[in-house]
Amino acid sequence: MNDDQLLRYSRHILLPEIGVEGQEAILAARVLVIGAGGLGSPAAMYLAAAGVGTLVLADGDTVDLTNLQRQILHSADGVGRLKVESGRDTLHRLNPLAHVELRATRLEGQALEDEVAAADVVLDCCDNFATRHAVNRACVKFRKPLVSGAGIRFDGQVSVFDLRKDESACYHCLFPEGEDLEEVRCAVMGVFAPLVGIIGATQAAEALKLIVGCGTSLDGRLLLLDGLEMEWRSVSLGRDPGCPVCGSR
Repeated sequence: MNDDQLLRYSRHILLPEIGVEGQEAILAARVLVIGAGGLGSPAAMYLAAAGVGTLVLADGDTVDLTNLQRQILHSADGVGRLKVESGRDTLHRLNPLAHVELRATRLEGQALEDEVAAADVVLDCCDNFATRHAVNRACVKFRKPLVSGAGIRFDGQVSVFDLRKDESACYHCLFPEGEDLEEVRCAVMGVFAPLVGIIGATQAAEALKLIVGCGTSLDGRLLLLDGLEMEWRSVSLGRDPGCPVCGSR
């Protein structure tokens, strides 16, 4: 690290759990953030501020006026722009040292696999089950840790699937693909603005802990937030040995 980096990240370096070595690991990391909306906004901002070496921001949507109530990566002058371009500008204002790569598309197929294979950590900040399951399959295939978050109305959830470990569950173990799960959207159900900030910031925290190797991650636990009562609940997760996605690991 140069003098500017040592000063910028000094409050991380002062933490014995991180230190110089941990901050250097953050600077060398490549993190894939899928979704530049309500969850991806705070997640990407905290990761960029923390000094993640390469942030890959993937989202094919454009900024809409209805996004601005909660998607803090974007502002009114960005309406109509690609979210990844608006997001890159915000991240560079936050930390000019951040290297941000843009994928202005919904990642799928080989493109998704290539990005997951190249990443150290993957953050699922999307809003649909099809993409979540596709990301999970790629993370299982390449044994990449996945930090998954979701938020709707006043309810949020976040978990880690550390697929580097044989005993860890995958997203499919928790929410099997093909089951009759109701897919709810903010456009129909609404969402409390700070809720996605809380969940997205938690995703960033878990990603940084995975990169540094400090603390205890949410692997094996699903953290549930009731934003109306402001109560957290932790549920233990176990791997399904018969899971068609990760069962053969």
